[in-house]
Amino acid sequence: MEYSAKRIGKMAFYAKTPSGHDIHMDAKESSGGDGSAPTPMETVMAALMGCTSMDVVSILSKMKVTDYEYWISANYEYAKEHPKVFTSIELVYHFSGKDLPKDKIEKAVVLSQERYCSVSAMLNKTAKISMKIDYEGEEK
Repeated sequence: MEYSAKRIGKMAFYAKTPSGHDIHMDAKESSGGDGSAPTPMETVMAALMGCTSMDVVSILSKMKVTDYEYWISANYEYAKEHPKVFTSIELVYHFSGKDLPKDKIEKAVVLSQERYCSVSAMLNKTAKISMKIDYEGEEK
């Protein structure tokens, strides 16, 4: 499999994935770019959230859990010196709906983080990844 990336601006790049999809990236203006697209680190965080979310939705589907709304958010810290890798990431899995099966949701989230999400497995080499499940409408 091959990826390719071509410079299309000061610090802007257009990447092509092996499956034929396009990814655009740019640096912030403070780093010499135009800020016209996500930074590479932003795409890494988006990949993490996408990877674990796809796992969770797939696992819940296999458990016959379908009537819910879902979204994910992340808080993070990164190293102050180069390389500025993520050092801690908190993933917050948000669910809303009636009579949510919390046991199944918790199992799906744990399975994603501990077994299936390859992006999490890679990032765990440099970052402590924690997770929290938020059930909308409940007391915190």
